[in-house]
Amino acid sequence: MTDAPEGQGAQAERGSGKRSQRAGDSGSPVGSTLSIVLAVVAVIAGFLILRAITDDDDDGGTDITLDTTSDASAPEGSDAVTTTVGDGGSTVPQTTVNKAAATVVVANASGIGGSAGAMSTALQTAGYTMGTPGNSTAGTIDASVVYYAIGDVTAQGVATAVATDMGGITVAEMPAPPPIDSGLGAATVLVMLGTDTANKTLADLNPVTVTPPAVAGGTTTTVAG
Repeated sequence: MTDAPEGQGAQAERGSGKRSQRAGDSGSPVGSTLSIVLAVVAVIAGFLILRAITDDDDDGGTDITLDTTSDASAPEGSDAVTTTVGDGGSTVPQTTVNKAAATVVVANASGIGGSAGAMSTALQTAGYTMGTPGNSTAGTIDASVVYYAIGDVTAQGVATAVATDMGGITVAEMPAPPPIDSGLGAATVLVMLGTDTANKTLADLNPVTVTPPAVAGGTTTTVAG
């Protein structure tokens, strides 16, 4: 026999059953949530690994293009341009000299009258900014030379272009004083016209085609085909 009343025993059994049911219910959602979280983490990790592998494959075929819109290395008075090289489409910077960026003066060092004026006209037609021609104070020379003002990058670029258009004559720094009787004025480039280039056209002096400027401020020189 038991000391507890019959009704109280039944109530105790029902209470114990309810507590066991609640304990089981509280454990089931925790397990399901943990499984979902682990599955999501696994999916994200797999996506990141696949993306890393894809990026590595893409790096092997990437083309590099150099931006030369603003080229700090180009001399003042020059325009930066880009040229495509090879099948890969890579670009390298080049410069086209603005022939009108510096004033050029021709001194007659050939002894042939009127030759300095004729060369001044030819260079002006080719796009150069010309000053008044004069005569050499250093006497007659056989080989023409183009001088530029020391430290003037723009003048050096224009002097190099003049030398090219005149058949590849020598380019050098300006001596002091400049060997011209009328002085340089505002000019920073001096052509000493020797007997080798006197009374010759630019077409006579070099194997390239010299074209006048298409727009104000510069010209281009193209190699004959």
